[in-house]
Amino acid sequence: MNRSTQIAFLVAATFFMENLDATVIVTALPEMARSFGVKPVDLGIGMSCYLLAMAAFIPLSGWAADRFGARTTFTVAIAAFSLSSLLCGLSQSLEMFVAARVLQGVSGALMVPVGRLAVLRATDKKDLVRTLGYITVPGLVAPVLGPPVGALLVTHASWPWIFYLNVPVGIVALIVASRLLDDHRTGSRGAFDWLGFVWVSGSCVLLLSAFEMLGHASTQGWVAALVLLSAVLIGAIGVRHLRLVPEPLVKLAVLGVPTFRHTFVSGSLFRVCISTLPFLLPLMFQLAFGFSAIAAGSLMIAVFAGNLVMKVFTTGILKRWGFRRVLLINGWLGVLCIGGCALLDKSSSQHLVLLLLFMGGLSRSLQFTAYNNVGFCEIPAADMRDASTLFSMAFQLSMGLGIAIGALLLRAAMLTHGSAGIPSVQDFQFAFVCVSVLAAVAIWDSWKMRRDAGALVLQG
Repeated sequence: MNRSTQIAFLVAATFFMENLDATVIVTALPEMARSFGVKPVDLGIGMSCYLLAMAAFIPLSGWAADRFGARTTFTVAIAAFSLSSLLCGLSQSLEMFVAARVLQGVSGALMVPVGRLAVLRATDKKDLVRTLGYITVPGLVAPVLGPPVGALLVTHASWPWIFYLNVPVGIVALIVASRLLDDHRTGSRGAFDWLGFVWVSGSCVLLLSAFEMLGHASTQGWVAALVLLSAVLIGAIGVRHLRLVPEPLVKLAVLGVPTFRHTFVSGSLFRVCISTLPFLLPLMFQLAFGFSAIAAGSLMIAVFAGNLVMKVFTTGILKRWGFRRVLLINGWLGVLCIGGCALLDKSSSQHLVLLLLFMGGLSRSLQFTAYNNVGFCEIPAADMRDASTLFSMAFQLSMGLGIAIGALLLRAAMLTHGSAGIPSVQDFQFAFVCVSVLAAVAIWDSWKMRRDAGALVLQG
């Protein structure tokens, strides 16, 4: 096993921890609420603050890697993530838990993009498809495995073990990273762009907050709209700032590379659509179909199986057909799988449900890998830092927005259909139709891609 592959496996392990912790507490919320003496709905802040902290501090990652070195930044982030996981498990109150989750989010924000940057710098272009395929898996399977893993741990152990399991994994990753990674630093960046950090991070946090507020019935619409408008205005100011200052927080010039821009825009929209599924499907199985939590979580394993099976064939498919054709044909297959969820009801055969979820898992695995690879295939080595930071920001925002938009669409459907309290099958069907339309918009943009896009990385 060569060094770039070893680094990829190391980074994949840390990515799995970070992605799993975003959803693993969903099924543990009632148990945790009893432990803290609060209502389960109050613990929603434990998920929100984690995602918001990650969105806020990802822009810091590229500068930190250049200033302090990739190995130093990555190992400190792993250590902080492991410590914060321990503190989450030891929490005796909601306030202590929220503080630990914020620390987890901040450390995860540094761990993820710096780890990806280490992989990109250690990998030759000809090996990019195979190597990036390893670090794509956690983002695919962890959100799907989170709810059932949380349910099993709460049932057979106790909720703190959801977080304690990160500690031994983190210790091993810390030792391996210290020995394997180079402390690469460019030293080319000057003082930290604090103003750029405030504008960019503020916009990301407000954007996620606005969509989350829109998805809650208790939030007044004008308040959420005001927060959304503020996010857009602050984001526009941030973009202008980054274009004018000589040493910006992140250089936007990499968006001039067509393949990266396609992944940044269309790939992010597609990830938003895919990210609604781990939220909407378990809810539909439980609330509309009447399945138990364990049964609903077990069905999601079909998506996980599809993800893993496709990994065996991904490299061959991409080399045989090229990025553009795969993104178009496989993308439309993904749209059909999302739309197919709108045809499910209580009378649907379980075998049909499993087949649809398995096919969806195959499609999303191939699509994610294609987007991830084509996005970096034409980025010069000197610009990898900025590309990795922007990609990580877009990735995290799309994952968070997926959950928020799923909740928003479900709320809109309930208002339209007059559902009271519990969403009906028709409400979920409406949401899936809307998501499939958004996914179709993302796929349509792939027509503009060059036919030979990414050919260099497919020659190896």
